[in-house]
Amino acid sequence: NPWDVMLCVSGTAIACENALVVAIICYSPSLRTPMFVLVGSLATADLLAGLGLILNFVFQYVIRSETVSLLTVGFLVASFAASVSSLLAITVDRYLSLYNALTYYSERTVLCIHTMLAGAWGVSLCLGLLPVLGWNCLHDHAACSVVRPLTKSNVTLLSASFFLIFLIMLHLYIEICKIVCRHAHQIALQQHFLTASHYVATKKGVSTLAIILGTFGASWLPFAIYCVVGDPDYPSVYTYATLLPATYNSMINPIIYAYRNQEIQRSMWVLFCDCFQAKVSFRSRSPSDV
Repeated sequence: NPWDVMLCVSGTAIACENALVVAIICYSPSLRTPMFVLVGSLATADLLAGLGLILNFVFQYVIRSETVSLLTVGFLVASFAASVSSLLAITVDRYLSLYNALTYYSERTVLCIHTMLAGAWGVSLCLGLLPVLGWNCLHDHAACSVVRPLTKSNVTLLSASFFLIFLIMLHLYIEICKIVCRHAHQIALQQHFLTASHYVATKKGVSTLAIILGTFGASWLPFAIYCVVGDPDYPSVYTYATLLPATYNSMINPIIYAYRNQEIQRSMWVLFCDCFQAKVSFRSRSPSDV
């Protein structure tokens, strides 16, 4: 099946990209701030998702077993759920870094970040275990969804969770845009005029937020909607055509959240070239730098 081949190729690219991000964050002692902990969580989840796509291909064509297939599907559900949850945690972190700028760099923030991550991974693990523990359609094909062996009620729960996370992220990014515009206006008032650079910076920040949310929505919304309205009797090509773009989100995440960051760029120089020159200046970016 060429669709399965494309999913395997996509999983390989996802695994390689995010493995590099995880290696850089683990290798660099300077990348221990809450922001990079969240980026590391996202990269780890996407790395596991990429490995899950590869394993799904291998077990589907090399080792045929319903039990192994069920475990693989549960692994994929947990990995992608952790990826989406990590994106929500990053959004919350960016909002807090702007809304509570004075108290952001405190022990309370670190505790909040770790609590969010523990909750995100805990919920994701539970969602992945549901089909393994019996919420599947292996013995009741009438209950199957467009994603076998998940049941219709299972994918409805997953889709509803995604819609809720998407709405929360949309609300938070709207609030971030308001804060960014308000800060730019306050700076302009202090300088008694609105310079072109302030307008460009504000426009760039809002555009970047739109790209982040637009990429996330364009990747996952078609698949989430199809899981709700689709029927298992529909051709499987519809499932593949909506699932493949969803995997691209894990391929784009490292570019948006990691490789654009100058601290990670510097660590890549040190890790691969060991020829970083001190005269090259890098500006440390905060979570609010979008």
